[in-house]
Amino acid sequence: MSKPLSDHDKRKQISVRGLAGVENVAELKVAFNRHLHFTLVKDRNVANKRDYYFALANTVRDHLVGRWIRTQQYYYEKDPKRVYYISLEFYMGRTLQNTMVNLALENACDEAIYQLGLDMEELEDMEEDAGLGNGGLGRLAACFLDSMASLGLAAYGYGIRYEFGIFNQKIVNGWQVEEADDWLRYGNPWEKARPEYMRPVKFYGRTEHTPDGVKWVDTQVVLALPYDTPIPGYRNNIVNTMRLWSAKAPCDFNLKDFNVGGYIQAVLDRNLCENISRVLYPNDNFFEGKELRLKQEYFVVAATLQDVVRRFKASKFGSREIVRTDFAELPNKVAIQLNDTHPAMAIPELMRVLVDEEKLGWDKAWDVCVRTCAYTNHTVLPEALERWPIDLFHHLLPRHLEIIYEINRRFMEYVASKFPGDNDRLRRMSLIEEGGCKKVNMAHLCIVGSHAVNGVARIHSEILIATLFKDFYELDPHKFQNKTNGITPRRWLVMCNPGLAEVIAEKIGEEFIRDLDQLKRLLKFVNDDAFIRDIAKVKQENKLKFAVHLEEHYKVKINPQSMFDFQVKRIHEYKRQLLNCLHMITYYNRIKKEPNKHWTPRTIMVGGKAAPGYHTAKMIIRLITAIGEVVNHDPVVGDRLKVIFLENYRVTLAEKAIPSADLSEQISTAGTEASGTGNMKFMLNGALTIGTMDGANVEMAEEAGEENFFIFGMRVEDVDAMDAGKGYHASEYYNRIPELKQAMDQIAGGFFSPKQPDLFKELVDLLMHHDRFKVFADYEAYIKCQDKVNQLYKNPKEWTKMVIHNIAGCGKFSSDRTIAQYAREIWGMEPSLEKIPAPDEKLK
Repeated sequence: MSKPLSDHDKRKQISVRGLAGVENVAELKVAFNRHLHFTLVKDRNVANKRDYYFALANTVRDHLVGRWIRTQQYYYEKDPKRVYYISLEFYMGRTLQNTMVNLALENACDEAIYQLGLDMEELEDMEEDAGLGNGGLGRLAACFLDSMASLGLAAYGYGIRYEFGIFNQKIVNGWQVEEADDWLRYGNPWEKARPEYMRPVKFYGRTEHTPDGVKWVDTQVVLALPYDTPIPGYRNNIVNTMRLWSAKAPCDFNLKDFNVGGYIQAVLDRNLCENISRVLYPNDNFFEGKELRLKQEYFVVAATLQDVVRRFKASKFGSREIVRTDFAELPNKVAIQLNDTHPAMAIPELMRVLVDEEKLGWDKAWDVCVRTCAYTNHTVLPEALERWPIDLFHHLLPRHLEIIYEINRRFMEYVASKFPGDNDRLRRMSLIEEGGCKKVNMAHLCIVGSHAVNGVARIHSEILIATLFKDFYELDPHKFQNKTNGITPRRWLVMCNPGLAEVIAEKIGEEFIRDLDQLKRLLKFVNDDAFIRDIAKVKQENKLKFAVHLEEHYKVKINPQSMFDFQVKRIHEYKRQLLNCLHMITYYNRIKKEPNKHWTPRTIMVGGKAAPGYHTAKMIIRLITAIGEVVNHDPVVGDRLKVIFLENYRVTLAEKAIPSADLSEQISTAGTEASGTGNMKFMLNGALTIGTMDGANVEMAEEAGEENFFIFGMRVEDVDAMDAGKGYHASEYYNRIPELKQAMDQIAGGFFSPKQPDLFKELVDLLMHHDRFKVFADYEAYIKCQDKVNQLYKNPKEWTKMVIHNIAGCGKFSSDRTIAQYAREIWGMEPSLEKIPAPDEKLK
């Protein structure tokens, strides 16, 4: 093989990364040195890599500022409808390279850094991930921000500026150990604090019903301090804002009450209310009903709605006077999207503002509220649905509980009028769940208080209206929609896989970056030998690069000719990493049984974090590492099978791993994965998928052609039929399938844990006796399907042709398409690919 180009050379030849003009490069070098000197107060003798990263980040940020101010000015003058995307999570990852891509600065910066005698990749590696999310839901919000800016929508992402994001995962003796993610330790060059827009948020207290309406009194006040991060669109000069709130104690906190503890204790106690924005709850698809979490949910919503109302009222004639006071206009100027039920408190809070503060009548206020808000559901798993105890609510947010009771009273009257005498239906649909401990069902609150409710893949939306929200669908079918998720092709192709982006651009031009449907045009090259070779060559280079990364960071040597088989996602029973484990063991046993047969070599890589309190998930990680300890040191197997657990899987590791993948494992039990988005990233980067008919896999197979997809296992109908019929009995499969029995006996007998033979007895017991996700029911079909994968991999040309079909079918899975549908079908806004004028940095 010819020596691969250095990254510097490779990036220099790439058109999709912007041109490196001479003046541009000289200017960047000057700005870099200026920041090193004036911003960082260092010279080249004492500066370190981190200083150089900060100098570069500030240099690139300079190019955002003019566009950022100009964009906000443009919105102020044009007064468009604005969309507020409220989410408790924004899983942003790193910002530097994405900003260079979207501003077409990458080649110029590369050249400038090269001329300065520095290494761009080393500097990029100094940046901390902004890990303000757990997984899919938080990363989706980040992709959506990129698409909203690229489609010219006046959009704002609102969330919490957690001091500590998702924990860093260390693997110690095969076990997950968590450590705090102190991502702000060295400062964040991308954010700008805005203390002038600080907002008060109230908690606790009580309500007084007076002739002038209801007063919420004796409250504790926490201040919300906003930090703004610029969100650049793709080469359209638009820069939107993500505003994250941080909690601050007011100056008089605890001092007004002449407290016995005295002044020192009062100042120390400020920490208590500032804890609101201290740490992200590390649960994915699981509800933990803690007071601090409810505080976070209300905090983000209360601060955000004050901003929404202030902006709505503000005149567009440059005066500070309050001009708009007719709140009937709000739904024409504001759309609020609730990312799951976490920001559900926006509904009662908006009602409180309209009724108690702006003095609207209830009916008018409710009409405004419903027409403004919309709700996205992200899961059907019962343990993930938010149900807040009424006692906690009454203690923390007494006025909001009253409002929720009133919403429910009126809603129950409405349901009773439509379905007279159907008391069971009233009970099922109530916002208040009766029982031992009365609870507020937040999903019901969101449905009742929104004009649109959507699932995140076609099959998920169908399941919602057939099961979880069936009663609500029968009452109000027009409310329910589907919006299949997508991913941004800027980060997930152009940025993370420049080699592939360039091979595509050579064939069909660069338009696909803003219009991913253009990838369909690759189909005419599916039999073009040169194109097939180019696609295969890029994949091989990416595999070599990732193999080097693994050796440097994990001290493991892998065979770059082997099939790279990935399952990377949060560790959860429903995602069935255990099914993958059973395949690893079965494949290992087969190689051991016939060591001289020609086996397709595989490197099976699993990555993902387990919630710290989720014992089963942590045991699953321990099983994977244990299998690796045995398989990777067995000389009979050699490099035909390796099992690797990828430590600390996060956005930045995904960007390195996904371009190297041959096979993507999407093997959840049908009906449990709402959509998935990792599946789309693998498909776009030239991996083939082995998966169940679940989530977006269904639509991916439809777009690529089922013959180009490795589909196996029960469909939703089969799972339902099993539950309705004789049920799932693991022992039947265990007794009938010898290879499954052998694998289970090895796990149970300590083959993978000789020092602690019963280490995995809980996992064995789970699989044999209370497996909600029916792992064994799909085992046989999964193994057979993996055999088909092995067969195809032996024919590289046919494999690559199938890859091309998959890449060509990715158009639908751009978040640009998803956001265009939200805009037109929910928010009443029209996306635009127009550029706005660039700030006049130099007169042309």
